This record gives sequence, C-alpha cells and structure tokens, in this order.
Amino acid sequence: MNGIPRFSVAVAALCLAASALHAAPPQKPSPGTIVIVFKDGRRQVFNLADVDRVEFGAAVASNESSPAGAPSRGRFLGKWEVGDGSGNTFYITLYDDGHAYRSLRDVGGHWQYVDGEARITWDDGAQDAIRKTGSQYQKFAYSAGKLFTDEPDNVTAAHNTSPHPI
Repeated sequence: MNGIPRFSVAVAALCLAASALHAAPPQKPSPGTIVIVFKDGRRQVFNLADVDRVEFGAAVASNESSPAGAPSRGRFLGKWEVGDGSGNTFYITLYDDGHAYRSLRDVGGHWQYVDGEARITWDDGAQDAIRKTGSQYQKFAYSAGKLFTDEPDNVTAAHNTSPHPI
C-alpha cells in the first residue's frame, strides 16, 4: 500500500514537468500588434489597426497633450472663479469625466485638455478656454461660431477655488 501513493505522486510530477516542457513559448508580437499580459499570465493580442485609443485610467484621454512646462490636466479640475468681461464674476466647474458647468445662466457643457489648456464648449454654443499665462491663469471667452484660435471676445483672470480634484 505504501508504494501506490508514492507512485501516483511521481507520475503526477512527471506529467506536470512534461506539460511545462511542451508548453508553447510566448509568441513574440508581430509588427502592428499590442500584447496585453494579465496578472494571471493570460495574454491577449490586439491588432493596432483595430485600436482607437489606449486609456490608462480616468486622467488620460486620446486628445490630451501636454507641452513641456504646461500644467497637467488635473490642475484644471475644480471650481474656477472667472470674469464675464463686464466686471462681474461667475464660476466654471470642470469635472474629471469631461463635463463642465457654468454658473452664468446655468449652462452645462464639455471640456477637453488640449495643448496644456482647458477648452470648454458650452451647450449654448459659446466657448471658453482657461490658459496659464506666465504664473497666472486667465479665461478666454469666445462667442458661438468662433474658434479657440480666433481673437477672444474678452480675457479675464481665472482662479481655481478648489485646486484639488473635486
């Protein structure tokens, strides 16, 4: 009786060793593919022609570029106190998911981090950009139909009242 359990263990060990020796080595990725290796060792290959973008968490999106020395996307998150160009102030709130809210006339919108600045397109067609100029931030206002590269309608100071992500 003592020999059967030992024999079974030896056979099992030989089977495991043989399967490890005959396991196919990981394939090298071919040009134009990306290989994702999961924590459990599984691998999945994707053709890059089928991939629109690769995201690594909420802070990164496909259109997020940051020139050298520009503030990070996260620096723009929060509630900004800005001017309206006529001496009054209102608030712009930028959320991590890309939504935006403007207290002036209670308007929603969406924002993107492009070339080191926050570009906001409001549901009423107007656009604002919050840019770092020197050591300060400013809000550049553009009426409906204008581009962010056009002459702004007004430029006012911008101050983030909640400099940490909200």
